[in-house]
Amino acid sequence: MNAFIEQELSEHCDVIKALGSLTRDIADAARLCSAALDRGGRIYLCGNGGSAGDAQHIAAELIGRLIHDRKSLPAVALTTDTSALTAIANDYGYDHVFARQVEGLLSPGDVLIAISTSGNSANVLNAVDTAFEKGGTVVALSGKDGGELARRVDGCITVPSQTTARIQECHILIGHILCGLIESELGLRQ
Repeated sequence: MNAFIEQELSEHCDVIKALGSLTRDIADAARLCSAALDRGGRIYLCGNGGSAGDAQHIAAELIGRLIHDRKSLPAVALTTDTSALTAIANDYGYDHVFARQVEGLLSPGDVLIAISTSGNSANVLNAVDTAFEKGGTVVALSGKDGGELARRVDGCITVPSQTTARIQECHILIGHILCGLIESELGLRQ
């Protein structure tokens, strides 16, 4: 057990250190999100499994607060409405569960944060396409080589790892950094 724990911790630390190469990508994504919010836009987030949890977590940090008391920021995780998710999956197929919500909710100038560890989740890619059709901006969190997602978005933060667990651990760290940068860019931190 000790060897397994030490290996996991070592891999985690190695990937976290490698995030230093992504500072420009993270800052660019924060600027895109901040600009949209400053113009009165909203942030929508989507992902599957652990990425769905990350979408909810990041939205909660924006709606609530990260560190300092501040005004609430408009953010919606498209992973939480079970009635919408199941109805859309039943009527249109699971590949459309996020795109249909984006179609109905996203306005021009809003941001979609698309999260996929592989960068190849069909339902996330469909949401990206719909966001662009609606005049939105798309930022992605991915891993591995970024997949198809990295080639379709305005900005992609690709965690340099092949291991889903390490990618997800980094996604939530990046999410916290994004929220902090957004608060700072909007002058909301005390």
